Amino acid sequence: MKKLLTFLIALLVAVLPIVATAQSACTAETSGKSRAQLEAELEQCNREIEEWTQTLNQTREQSASFARDVAALTAKINAAQANIKAKNIAISNLSKDIAVKESKITVLNNRIETGKRAIADILRKTNDINSYSLVEVALSGENISDFFVDIDTYASTENALENLFAELRETRSLTEAEKAALNKKKEEESAARALLEASKKQVERDQAEKKTLLAVSKNNEKTYAQVLADKQAKAAQIRSVLFPLRDAGAIPFGTALEYAEAASNKTGVSSALILAILQQESNLGANVGSCVITNLSSGETRSIRNGTIFRNGIHPARDLPILQSILNKLGGDPFQTKVSCPLSIGYGGAMGPAQFIPSTWSLMEDKVGAALGKATPNPWNPQDAIMAMALFLKDIIGNTGDSYIDQRTAACRYYSGQTCYVGGRTGRGLSYGNQVMSRVSTIQRDIDFLQGV
Repeated sequence: MKKLLTFLIALLVAVLPIVATAQSACTAETSGKSRAQLEAELEQCNREIEEWTQTLNQTREQSASFARDVAALTAKINAAQANIKAKNIAISNLSKDIAVKESKITVLNNRIETGKRAIADILRKTNDINSYSLVEVALSGENISDFFVDIDTYASTENALENLFAELRETRSLTEAEKAALNKKKEEESAARALLEASKKQVERDQAEKKTLLAVSKNNEKTYAQVLADKQAKAAQIRSVLFPLRDAGAIPFGTALEYAEAASNKTGVSSALILAILQQESNLGANVGSCVITNLSSGETRSIRNGTIFRNGIHPARDLPILQSILNKLGGDPFQTKVSCPLSIGYGGAMGPAQFIPSTWSLMEDKVGAALGKATPNPWNPQDAIMAMALFLKDIIGNTGDSYIDQRTAACRYYSGQTCYVGGRTGRGLSYGNQVMSRVSTIQRDIDFLQGV
């Protein structure tokens, strides 16, 4: 116990200057502050996150003990709390940006409406002049010279129509650009809020764990060895839980994680993202079921769940010949092999846990083979499917990083081939992407626990 107190006091002395400095700038209060003030505070919050992360890494290098674990949790909590403050600042700035964009779009829309009315008025008046005959001028009793002055005026106005149309087109283009920028800001704000909530929940869990550890060590309820044994038992339980895979047998989570980590090392794609999409695909499979091919000419398939026949089961030209080629190499029977049933639109025919359609798998096959050292990768094999998914996600994410937005966008594109927001509107894959990111959070928590044991 004396060693625990000595270590905690030393840690407190070491980090006290950090806290004092950070509290002077990195605060949770954002209202009434200018953007410059918020940017300065954000910079300080980022420094605080880095400092607490360094402290956390240092504690991990020390011998396992109650003191080490408590110190690590303290640093982790403080880093997360600084991150929460940073996210609040980012959200505040994004809210300001969104308000500016919305105001600008309103102005541009007003310009468009004004331009439309001006064009309509000019066209109306010009048409009146064009349909006004000289006989009507003579009979009207108007001064003919005045009439021709009007004609000249409207003629010059008519010539100006082209400029007005050009301005209208330019304004519309600007409006669309501003809407796209607004959409991006809203997506960033949505991601920041999601991360904020995830960070808050993680802090609550870490605080509860820290409280439990302190109580156990203080009351001598258990030795550290007993606490460690409990953690190892929980880790074994996590690893042994079956991880469902679509159109393939479930495997232990520990095995799935092993495959995902190997794929992550090859590609840099998060293990949690890989497993989350696999889990989401399995969930979809449970909802829409699987099919088998009934006709090798038309691509018709039949649901193995309820016998429903799908005439658009698999694309007969694009995918069916490739599927037969894949199965020939693997020695599979096309009439017994599970593929996805079609959704409300398009075709089905996607294969295995990662749900690649045959034509896409043919593009990935050599890459998967090279990564795993296999001559003939199998899309129904969990290890092969996981590597293929990671390689495909790497192509989608590119070098833009591994942020929440990057991952959710990758999930949306994996599902629908499009980003979560398309042309300023919600894309078909947004719900899928949000569900994947919820799974990422849960899976990452298990991964972090296993790595901490």
